[in-house]
Amino acid sequence: MTKKEFRKLFQNRLIILDGGMGTLLQKAGMPGGVCPEKWAAINSELLKDTQRKYVEAGSDIIYAFTFGANPIKLSEYGIEDETYALNKTLAEIARDAAGKDALVAGDISSCGNLLYPFGSVMFEEAVEGFKKQVKGLLDGGVDLFVIETMMDLQEARAALIAIKESCDLPVMVTMTFEGQRTLMGNDPLSVLVTLQSLGADAVGCNCSGGPAEMVEIIRMMKPYAKVPLIAKPNAGKPRLENGVTIYDMDDESFAAYTEELVEAGANALGGCCGTTPEYIRRVGEIAKSLRPVQAERKPYSLACSNRKTVEIHVTLPFTVIGERLNPTGKKFLKEALLKGDMDVVSDLAREQVEAGAMLLDVNAGVPGIDEKETLKVMVNEVCNSVSAPILIDTSNPEALEAALRIYPGRAVVNSISGESEKIEKLLPITKKYGAMFVLLPVDDNGVPETAEKRIEIIKRVYSRAREMGFSKEDILVDGLVMTIASNPSSALETMKVISWCKKTFKINTVIGLSNVSFGLPAREGINAAFLAMAVANGLTSAILNPNNQQMMQCVKASDALVSRDKSGLSYIDYYAEKSRPQDNTSEKAEKRQETVLKSLYDAIINGDGDAAEDMARQALISGKMPKEIIDKEMIPAIQKVGEFYEQKQYFLPQLIRGAEAMERAMAVIAPELERDKEERIESKGTIVIATVKGDVHDIGKNILAMLLRNYGFDVIDLGKDVESKRIIDAAKANNADIIALSALMTTTMNQMPLVMADMKRENLNCHMMVGGAVVDRNFAESFGAYYSNDAYKAVKLADEIMKRNKNGG
Repeated sequence: MTKKEFRKLFQNRLIILDGGMGTLLQKAGMPGGVCPEKWAAINSELLKDTQRKYVEAGSDIIYAFTFGANPIKLSEYGIEDETYALNKTLAEIARDAAGKDALVAGDISSCGNLLYPFGSVMFEEAVEGFKKQVKGLLDGGVDLFVIETMMDLQEARAALIAIKESCDLPVMVTMTFEGQRTLMGNDPLSVLVTLQSLGADAVGCNCSGGPAEMVEIIRMMKPYAKVPLIAKPNAGKPRLENGVTIYDMDDESFAAYTEELVEAGANALGGCCGTTPEYIRRVGEIAKSLRPVQAERKPYSLACSNRKTVEIHVTLPFTVIGERLNPTGKKFLKEALLKGDMDVVSDLAREQVEAGAMLLDVNAGVPGIDEKETLKVMVNEVCNSVSAPILIDTSNPEALEAALRIYPGRAVVNSISGESEKIEKLLPITKKYGAMFVLLPVDDNGVPETAEKRIEIIKRVYSRAREMGFSKEDILVDGLVMTIASNPSSALETMKVISWCKKTFKINTVIGLSNVSFGLPAREGINAAFLAMAVANGLTSAILNPNNQQMMQCVKASDALVSRDKSGLSYIDYYAEKSRPQDNTSEKAEKRQETVLKSLYDAIINGDGDAAEDMARQALISGKMPKEIIDKEMIPAIQKVGEFYEQKQYFLPQLIRGAEAMERAMAVIAPELERDKEERIESKGTIVIATVKGDVHDIGKNILAMLLRNYGFDVIDLGKDVESKRIIDAAKANNADIIALSALMTTTMNQMPLVMADMKRENLNCHMMVGGAVVDRNFAESFGAYYSNDAYKAVKLADEIMKRNKNGG
């Protein structure tokens, strides 16, 4: 199937997808604890009959049963060598089931482990693993691909890149959300912008609770969507009745949301966990009388990280791009990059965002440095420190591709000029990874002095970019600022370009602000005046120092004056804040180490492991007692990280980084505690933790174990796929206060009450906490367990349980 045929499929009609497969196969006899894909391949007739029922129910596209058939996931069953054969076989079974009545999508999902830097799987390892799966699916005859149930946008990118580098078939991508964020903190708009720019042919969500929760996610995506949107919800929440997993929505109540999902903007509808062919039949019947909504798309330029999208347009508030991660003229930054000191990079990123930068320019151009490797490390550091999207500032093709490949959002390339070599080498790389770019009106003849010649270059580069699939929304035109010290009319020429871009060409613009005053005294006055004039002429963004208060005051005032700041509310809010970061001189910039991350507390809150380790050593050397360091700096810091997580200021990546920084500091402090018995910290309690029998998912369990240790609990981690007897034996042997169990599958959640029964049978004097994607409070309370829906809340719950125990509750 070609991409063009895929787009045509969605014209003036709704596409019906299939529903849940795992739940149906479980009812048909698939036992818990087995590899589902391997079992299904062996029981091929049963699988084919089940898939055929979806075709008969009206599914236009059915998914091959290859959800977890990637080598990393299959290695948990010791069958990673069967990746190709298993995918090929399962694709062929789906092909037979579909016949000529439906299309077959090769199904790819998570490898089951977090990607670096939050887990052990490297990005390229994930890409190569998915490619092995893709090869089998291609040879099995799939028509297209679907990447589904992803909780990490970066992993979804890895799978999408693997497919794109293997074939030209269409790709649908759906993420799983908890509320309006994925587990890794990805928001719906950043997911959409990243994936559709990278080449996904349809985007949406699956699993994610019931259809009611999915309506708002689709609605948020629709005004920005260039591709069809997919909604494939669960049949509500699961619960156990007499040992059988039941979902709380029947086919009628599930299908009742069809019209609402279509009105929100869905183009394709299906079902996930708990749905059956009858659910899909009912959805299809209702969908026959409906047509896709044709919503007006917002004409904004969109850059995003994996957690935040920035909209750029002449009608919106001015976009400030932080300039301070460019080592040009910054001795302290050059020295830091040469030493590989990324603490400086993370600090500068945070300082600029706190001061009001919406994007950050990142440049690794230092003589004698490995620009490719340094830029990759800088990009990772910025992504993990702040949510602001980035401009990747390089003309080195290898460095550019390396940075774009690992960037988990949609970056802006700074810049691509009209020079032949730049167009030939940089433009294809930019297109491959779905980035925006800054169009610099310079060509092989040099820098044109007049606006007219710059406009000619702009038209020429845009024409070439359009041939490759870029639109005006994907481009920021650089007005090309030159110093007025050498050419008094240069500022006026730049204004002409900016004005033409706004009024005639209808394209967004950017400038490197400080160039205008180079070589002159009192530069800030000239910069501020020029910025105000440029905004009045239609400038939409500028690369400047956001820590310069005068520049930020000018930005806010200019927005108010040209009515981009409606009612001047942003201007008023800016001045309502009592303190603003200031960094108006290079002297202050070089002394930044003295004012940022002064304490171990700050290092843990910012997730800076290197700094936490170093500051823990410094605290000991200064004579502080280990218990004092822990009680006054480390524990309050990790508690603050938890508060930020609860308040949705932090998401799972920041929670993990804070916990890891705490661990590294504790590794320095712990030996000193062991030496001094009086200094030893009393344990809060002992917790045996495990993923239940038959379940090989342990990401959430591992995160919780790490957090519990950091909060002072002794943790006995039994791993995954743990049978009840081993859990009970470990609880007995360690005199456990709490047993904490995790399950991610409806087929394994029923192990939890069995462990509770064994616990009571053995008269264990301990409590049980449970959690996992398929578990809820009602389920937990049905057999007497405590429930928590995320890792940090589970830590607080454990703390509360132990306090009640001590108080006799």
